Amino acid sequence: MPDFDTGKYAAYIWPSFAVSALFLAAMIADSLARARRWKREVEARTKDRP
Repeated sequence: MPDFDTGKYAAYIWPSFAVSALFLAAMIADSLARARRWKREVEARTKDRP
């Protein structure tokens, strides 16, 4: 089992892990949202073509 005891540095390590996880989740959400918008735009532009 991993040792999660960070000792006296816990006040710095755990919040940094949390901030990193939130930032990573935000980047993934932004990428997915941009991909959906791009897909809708491409479908709208190709729908009008003959």
